[in-house]
Amino acid sequence: MTPKKTPAAPEAFTERIQDVDVSTEMQGSFLEYAYSVIYSRALPDARDGLKPVQRRILYMMTEMGLRPERGHVKSARVTGEVMGKLHPHGDSAIYDALVRLAQSFTMRVPLIDGHGNFGSLDDGPAAARYTEARLDAAALAMTDGLDEDVVDFIPNYDNQLTQPDVLPAAFPNLLVNGASGIAVGMATNMAPHNLVEVIGAARHLLAHPDATLDELMEYVPGPDLPTGGTIVGLAGIKDAYATGRGSFKTRAKVSVESLSARKTGLIFTELPYLVGPERVIEKIKDGVTNKKLSGISDVTDLTDRTHGLRLVVGIKTGFSPEAVLEQLYRYTPLEDGFSINNVALVGGGPQTLGLRELLQVYVDHRIEVVTRRSAYRLARRRERLHLVEGMLIAIVDIDEVIQVIRASNDTDQARTRLIEVFDLSQLQAEYILELRLRRLTRFSRIELETERDKLKAEIAELETLLASEALIRKQVSVELAEVAERFGTPRRTLLTEARPSIASASAKRQSAQLEVADVPCRVYLSATGRALRIDTAERPDGEETTSNGRVRRRTKHDAILSTLDTTSRSEIGAVTSLGRLVRFSPVDLPVVPTNSLQMGAGVKIGDYLALPNKAERVLALVSLESTDAIALGTRHGVVKRVTPGDWPNKPDFEVIGLKPKDEVIGAVQAPESVELVFVSSAAQLLHFPASAVRPQGRPAGGMAGMNLPADSHIIFFGAVAPDAEISVATVSVSSATIPGTDPGRVKISPFSEYPAKGRATGGVRTHTFLKGEDMLALAWVGASPAMAIGPDGSARTLPEIPAKRDASGTAIDSVIGFFGGEISV
Repeated sequence: MTPKKTPAAPEAFTERIQDVDVSTEMQGSFLEYAYSVIYSRALPDARDGLKPVQRRILYMMTEMGLRPERGHVKSARVTGEVMGKLHPHGDSAIYDALVRLAQSFTMRVPLIDGHGNFGSLDDGPAAARYTEARLDAAALAMTDGLDEDVVDFIPNYDNQLTQPDVLPAAFPNLLVNGASGIAVGMATNMAPHNLVEVIGAARHLLAHPDATLDELMEYVPGPDLPTGGTIVGLAGIKDAYATGRGSFKTRAKVSVESLSARKTGLIFTELPYLVGPERVIEKIKDGVTNKKLSGISDVTDLTDRTHGLRLVVGIKTGFSPEAVLEQLYRYTPLEDGFSINNVALVGGGPQTLGLRELLQVYVDHRIEVVTRRSAYRLARRRERLHLVEGMLIAIVDIDEVIQVIRASNDTDQARTRLIEVFDLSQLQAEYILELRLRRLTRFSRIELETERDKLKAEIAELETLLASEALIRKQVSVELAEVAERFGTPRRTLLTEARPSIASASAKRQSAQLEVADVPCRVYLSATGRALRIDTAERPDGEETTSNGRVRRRTKHDAILSTLDTTSRSEIGAVTSLGRLVRFSPVDLPVVPTNSLQMGAGVKIGDYLALPNKAERVLALVSLESTDAIALGTRHGVVKRVTPGDWPNKPDFEVIGLKPKDEVIGAVQAPESVELVFVSSAAQLLHFPASAVRPQGRPAGGMAGMNLPADSHIIFFGAVAPDAEISVATVSVSSATIPGTDPGRVKISPFSEYPAKGRATGGVRTHTFLKGEDMLALAWVGASPAMAIGPDGSARTLPEIPAKRDASGTAIDSVIGFFGGEISV
């Protein structure tokens, strides 16, 4: 057995013991750790809106070639590449960040295209070995230009590779996708926004460096959450945009529907940000068990991939759906709060930033990116031009060039003699020596001369760009507009001002009127039966323009059927298809900001007025204080004008005595100076002065307005100013089909071509029927452009059609209604 060796005695060393204060050491070490967490892990950079791990994932996936047009690869492979080369902090943190970049319910513009189970609001994702990923198209916009020296590169953790310090970021990712993170002693929580709106604000700041916060908020009225919902109350949002800190409340999108003959339910189709249906169901069940919630019979989750979110809450008989909904908002996450804390890294340090500061940091970053990219391209083009000019010199005396090269003993001698004989630079001589003989042809000379001219033009353009800051800012703005056009989507989240509880809207209407100031407002009624208002206290003239003179933008598909300028506590009237006038006050209508008119935020006017008959429709809003008569036209061609005055002190009453099977088609306040217009299904148009119809008492049944042939009826009634530019739009179909649901032919013609006829006549022809067509299904007479409402409820402008009275029009897809109004650009 080998004897155990005794360890050798340690060599002599000089002992040095240094006393260190524990508190000082702990303070220094903790500050170093805190700075590392803040700078390297938890907080995003204000320029590209990414944390280091997110930036490394996108950069490494770009280096791996995982473009949108290529196939997906295992997420574990991406995680391994990032961890091994750039981010040595464990695979779980990397995969969690990758998953978030791919979740459409978390990111407003996802940057990674995930394949597989990437989780939901209630469940986590599958393991990295099961899911696959590749870059989304938007991620390419974030990394575009990295090979053109647009940003600085820094060493990785072991100094063997380099990585970008920041990405070029072709759009303001921090505002668009938001961010959340907890560092040491600070945290960040930023809400997502709409890409088009944020880019609009950035472009305005580029054009107007001194733009105020109010001007920027005309472009960015509030957050736009990926899951939609409704934001209630905008005061906290403005605080956040001004100071970097604020809060707001989000509510689920809900509608009241009949589940059966005797049962009503609340249907939720959108939930607050980061709230899942399972969490809502659990809270509802707990509330019912604890007696906090009453009137709920059951709750069912009918969510699927085809129809999206659908959460059904059954209401017990005898309970008000509005009262139950108010309880749900109070005790469940169907109403949730979001606290904004805009903390991001600026110049390597954390700062709390408002909207203007966030946009300014991004704009400065993009200006630097475009400047560096332009300088890089200029240098490359100058280098190429230098070589092309050398080639052109060589081609002119090609025989002598070949003779010089053949007479040289080696490459160095050939290079030296070329420089001496032809007055070339070393780079030009080296390039000539490396050329193949097939390049020295007549066609190569033509190509080189063309390339030389092109390079000179590009160099001049780049030099002009770099010499002008205004041109650089314009170039940044143009590129931002292209990104908005490519990746922009409509707003999903509705914005509303704070309003009284809808459960007590009818019971507390009188007290609400006492609490709410009587301010000027404009009430809107949409073609789909929704109503809301905007306060116009700051613009008493009611003009829908912003402070800088721009025409106020509207969300797409806003079809406005009727508008009325009034005050919030005034009493106005709603005229219905059954000939009734319903009094109401707009004080409890949802209020939306003046720069974000979204009819989806309105309430259903039938529910708001508690109309007993579901078939009764609200046709128009009228003032009860105006002395102008209200004109009504019916399906059977009856016209009536009734003057507001000594009307019964009742919440609703009849304003026209209708005959059996007759109904009101249109209603409008019509002084004697306007023209009243009828359009019949027989393609006849009649207009006559309103003065031809004498005002009648409230119970009267009206007088003959338009004579109708058999089997025809009125499809449009309205009033127009005789001196205004008015268009007539009509759609013809076959009466064998359901009117307005099958493709027909649309025709647009100027109203001025139709002569006035007397009241109680048949009018003039407005549309020529083709074979198989025998009726008009739709008609609109008003200011252009008119809008068409399709069977799916979406609105679109009518096609631009030459105005010809002698033509039957142009084919059009099926539509179910024409309405006036505007559409957003």
